[in-house]
Amino acid sequence: MTRLDLTGLSTRPSQVWNAVRLVPLVRDEPIDDLRLRPQLYGDGAGLVEVDRRHAYISYIPHGFVATWTGDGTPAAAYGTQLSADAGSAPAATMGLRLHRRMARRQAKDRLRFLPMHLALEGYLALHFGGPSLAWEEWSQRAIRQGLSPRVEEAYAGVEVRGLADALRVFEIHPGQCGVMVYVADALAAAFAVPHPDDYRALHATLLQDLYGELIHHYATFMPPVPDFRARIPDTRIRSLADLRTAVAAQEDDWQRFHVGNMAAGLLEQPYTWQSVHRLGRFTLARFLPSFRPKQENHIGEAITDDRGRIAYLKTFRLSESQVRRGHLLSRLAAHHWHLASTAVDLGIDEAQLGLRLESAGFGHLLRQDVLDRYRKQHGRTRAG
Repeated sequence: MTRLDLTGLSTRPSQVWNAVRLVPLVRDEPIDDLRLRPQLYGDGAGLVEVDRRHAYISYIPHGFVATWTGDGTPAAAYGTQLSADAGSAPAATMGLRLHRRMARRQAKDRLRFLPMHLALEGYLALHFGGPSLAWEEWSQRAIRQGLSPRVEEAYAGVEVRGLADALRVFEIHPGQCGVMVYVADALAAAFAVPHPDDYRALHATLLQDLYGELIHHYATFMPPVPDFRARIPDTRIRSLADLRTAVAAQEDDWQRFHVGNMAAGLLEQPYTWQSVHRLGRFTLARFLPSFRPKQENHIGEAITDDRGRIAYLKTFRLSESQVRRGHLLSRLAAHHWHLASTAVDLGIDEAQLGLRLESAGFGHLLRQDVLDRYRKQHGRTRAG
């Protein structure tokens, strides 16, 4: 398990609109031999075909097309263009579009992938096969079908109050290659791309991305957040050189505050990484957290170069209920789906574990008579 490293990306002063705070990410040097462009799907609904026997229906607002070179020379962002309607919302009507796999080559040096679907597919597929051993407590459905179907809900960016206005009015910094999106100062998403031109082309797609339940509620109900302004004591400034030194010190302070405090929940926990596709000297991968209950947890996807540096990044903050489901499934898998052993590991009794599975939406995995027994035991415990 490794942590997320944003080496090569630095922050700039945040911009605030009501409860939304955008923190620009600027690259020390743009990455020229990997470029991204949008591929928009105005209808929004899609049937994703995983393989010949498996598919699912999902919200697919847009895709990304990655273009790279094998010799380090600059790559053109094939087909990238800015247009007057680039930030328009998806059409109200929903059509159906077939997509074959999360990532698919369109040419030798060009790959189309669905942003966030790599990460969300990794979360939905978490121990999807169900019980690894046919313990007597599990239902026949659990043994035969595993966790199928798995359903999770999220909100499109256009439903996050204030985000559209923030993206429309805020300044895009020179050299900006990404952004940290905060709502009520809770980190909603991190987004980074290889080149400033890519970011300008993809800036509006943040409205079509997916955001969790917590973020939607914060945007709707929380008050405006304060703006952090730099303050330089004028008594210490005697020359332009003093002013430059003071400004640089403020920028360093902001970088330390952002990385060490505001983004700590994303950057300071280890992740399990899974490589998905090779793109020359780059690797497309997704990552999952350790599912720490009652703490901040993010899933995401990234393209890293041959030195492990982030070229592309997109993250999604899980809700507390999603974290609980991931935690339960991970602990069950660690104990080979043996309920008694898992309960001991969690510090609860077997009946409590069974009822936790039910409240998390996994009650159908247990035999009905077993679940009824757990309810009766829990009732006696409460009565006693």
